[in-house]
Amino acid sequence: MTMTTTSAPVSTLALLLLGQSSDLASERGVDCPGVLPPASDPDLVERATAAKAALGDSVFILGHHYQRDEVMAFADATGDSFKLARIAAERPDVENIVFCGVHFMAESADILTGPDQRVLLPDLAAGCSMADMAARDQVDRAWATLREAGLSAETIPVTYMNSSAAIKSFTGEHAGAVCTSSNAAAVMRWAFEQGQRILFLPDQHLGRNTAVRDLGLSLSDCAVYDPRLPDGGLTRSELTDAKVLLWRGHCSVHARFTTDSVAQVRERVPGIQVLVHPECQHDVVLAADFVGSTEFIIATIEAAPAGSSWAIGTELNLVRRLASAHPDKHVTFLDRTVCYCSTMNRIDLPHLVWTLESLVAGRAVNRITVEVETAKWARVALDRMLAMPGPSARD
Repeated sequence: MTMTTTSAPVSTLALLLLGQSSDLASERGVDCPGVLPPASDPDLVERATAAKAALGDSVFILGHHYQRDEVMAFADATGDSFKLARIAAERPDVENIVFCGVHFMAESADILTGPDQRVLLPDLAAGCSMADMAARDQVDRAWATLREAGLSAETIPVTYMNSSAAIKSFTGEHAGAVCTSSNAAAVMRWAFEQGQRILFLPDQHLGRNTAVRDLGLSLSDCAVYDPRLPDGGLTRSELTDAKVLLWRGHCSVHARFTTDSVAQVRERVPGIQVLVHPECQHDVVLAADFVGSTEFIIATIEAAPAGSSWAIGTELNLVRRLASAHPDKHVTFLDRTVCYCSTMNRIDLPHLVWTLESLVAGRAVNRITVEVETAKWARVALDRMLAMPGPSARD
């Protein structure tokens, strides 16, 4: 018997996730050119070590806390996104910055470093789904809606560090500022001194948690703006009455945690303390014992007494690394279903080896560059944040 089959078309999204297509406007990334060494190559560690040694002081490797252990082993500095961008800016002597993180982080590093420095991202498909949820044309349309309603002059945009350079640039152009999860409260207080309303991009959960927990606003003071709907899905009175307009965006990792996750871990481990990132949903934040940025989470576990138990609601690579570094404490992932940041995990040892060996051969691959005008206004928004008093800028 002969069977005839037809091949279903492969979606652009599927190809993007496989790194086999391109979308230059997307934080999800584009294709990664070149031939990678196979992951099964037993000499990958040796090759990475040799290439890094051959490059010497001309290369500096940055590793975000959510990266794989195999990549972090070669990092010259580790940290959250803003800390790493600042470290890059403090190394003007380094020709090549290899940023093991995601696309928006490498963009920020390019904005803050010199024109003769190169920022390289080992895999261009390492993007951020949250950053993808706010595109420049969507935000421009939202601003036009506010302008038509007579509200734009009294609205200050605040964008989370976890956004594209284009959104940071929009924020700078419209008298707003960037924030991190550590200083979001300070930036939002500043914004209310400048205007009557905040447009918070792109993570609704960080915006809501900061407005309600830290600034004392009510949930009714916040309205969610959905860019897929006319006027954001809001009536004119809802737009006018809102003190904080929350962009409908979220982190795919942190938004997965639920109050059931909290209840279940408390039932399994009596006396356990729950520590979550403020990108989590509001009810999860209310149910937790501690809430804070990536650096806050690390510092809290480091300072915790021996024998204490902790359930952490953040990316799994970091949780596993904390558990390994503190065997005298019981550290577990908040949810029973493990969850890595899938795009952050695209950067692996084969991509790092390929990037370093290409530099040795005189080729700078996957260079991240931000257009001059975009970089200028994004830098304005970043500088506004840096000029504010308050907690150190960490995400």
